[in-house]
Amino acid sequence: MKPMSGAAAPDLTPSGTPLPRLWLLRHGETEWSRDGRYTGLTDLPLTEHGEEQALAARQHLEGVDFGLVLTSPLQRAVRTAELAGFPDAEVLPFAHEWDYGDNEGRNSATVREENPGYLIWDDGVPNGETLDQVSERADRVIARVQAGCGTPADRDPGATPVQDALLVAHGHFLRIVAARWLQFGGIEGRRFVLGTAAVCALGWDKRTPAIVHWNL
Repeated sequence: MKPMSGAAAPDLTPSGTPLPRLWLLRHGETEWSRDGRYTGLTDLPLTEHGEEQALAARQHLEGVDFGLVLTSPLQRAVRTAELAGFPDAEVLPFAHEWDYGDNEGRNSATVREENPGYLIWDDGVPNGETLDQVSERADRVIARVQAGCGTPADRDPGATPVQDALLVAHGHFLRIVAARWLQFGGIEGRRFVLGTAAVCALGWDKRTPAIVHWNL
């Protein structure tokens, strides 16, 4: 059957499958995220409200047949994945949050009071990861999701492509993943506000990386 006039042709991989969508789920609330404290590698649990948020996120993911589900190794992400319906998510060791160095656990408002011009995107963090280092980890996630797709990010052209993948991780890290998916520098993650337990989807428009949903 011929396609209807005006119907958009799907974006396909070299093997003829649709190019993948990468769904993002930020973990639910923790005490530190609630209080505005930098939470990088400190392994905090969800609050009761955070668990409720993770359960509520399921509605945005129901009906999607995920061929790959990945989670940060930190418990707030692993637990969010479980409550969202993915208890068997693959733990990806390098999908953790930005290592905030000396700012870990500090209130972000206090940091800005001490240095009114401070922006993590411009100034980085003392004795922590650089933005380039976080971006490199984001690129590794994208390479995994786009493996076998024939895209510039594909580092494993012999792999079998997935059509829908889910990554459960952290605020700053997911914002940088989004920027890198769009082929921007990691610094452009500053433009994507992301709430706790928010769901997003990254995909394509005429083979151009695009945002499909944001902050559901």
